[in-house]
Amino acid sequence: MTGNHKDTSITRRRALAVTGGTVAAGGLAVAGYRSAFADTTTGTEATTGAATGTGTAATASASSATGTCMTLMSSVTEGPYYLDGALVRKDITEGKSGIPLTLRLTVVDATDGCTPVPGAAVEIWHCDAWGYYSGYTTANPGGSAPAESEDGSTADDNTYLRGYQIANANGVVKFETIFPGWYTPRTCHIHLKVHTGGEKEDGTYEGGKVNHTGQLFFADDIAQEVFTLEPYAKHSGTYTKLDDDMVYDGGGAAGGLLTLKPVKKADPSRGYKGTLTLGVDPDAENSGAGSGGGGTPPGDAPTGTAPTGTPPTGTPPSGAPTASASS
Repeated sequence: MTGNHKDTSITRRRALAVTGGTVAAGGLAVAGYRSAFADTTTGTEATTGAATGTGTAATASASSATGTCMTLMSSVTEGPYYLDGALVRKDITEGKSGIPLTLRLTVVDATDGCTPVPGAAVEIWHCDAWGYYSGYTTANPGGSAPAESEDGSTADDNTYLRGYQIANANGVVKFETIFPGWYTPRTCHIHLKVHTGGEKEDGTYEGGKVNHTGQLFFADDIAQEVFTLEPYAKHSGTYTKLDDDMVYDGGGAAGGLLTLKPVKKADPSRGYKGTLTLGVDPDAENSGAGSGGGGTPPGDAPTGTAPTGTPPTGTPPSGAPTASASS
């Protein structure tokens, strides 16, 4: 890495996981499991991917051979940048510049043998290449970055890099987006919620309940390489690695660590494909608003790490952020 992104001495603050351990497969059929995890590989390659975040398989600890289901995903805070009313759509970029990222997420019921959860709505939101969120485009991302308005895109300041997808019969959703940037004092991440029981209405998702609130994470070596590229390189400062992040719990896939595969190995600018299996409890409810995992900003974080920007005029967030600013 260049001098723009250095190791930090931030004390690690771990998120509180709502559950742990493994649950029995409960008679999960091999055919059903393979259907739920179509387009993935198994065995040694899957194990390597879960450990490093760079393999090609969806990172579940489940195995059709052993009959063991994966652990439930760790639930953490929704953070201070959540907005209601995201659109149901596959491509959430709206013209924002960055390294392409295709996400393939599989929602399974970890309390019932990792069976797929068709119809689950997966909602994601994340910052742009310089660390700005839609709805909070004047919030300082820390370090030195151009103003969000200088990116030259025609993205809607209310909606960019936010969206829902509805899981198919195999519990799978796909998103087209960009590799997120970073902001102080957090590592690179994507926020997500898994909803069930609602329905698509007026272009968004209404009703039901939130079963899981979590975050997706990126291997340090891949993130730091991406951040040397344009437009990310215009944001300089101290980047927080996974081991120093106050939310990532070190749990690998169960903690939200994506398995990433480059579109072209020799050229990271071509983008990445990210996969992960989301083991949730469809009967549980966890909105993430004000829940554990944010922690107190580290002592060397810039003053005023809470979002200082406000949503664009006439579009106040329907739910005021209650979580820590460092989420």
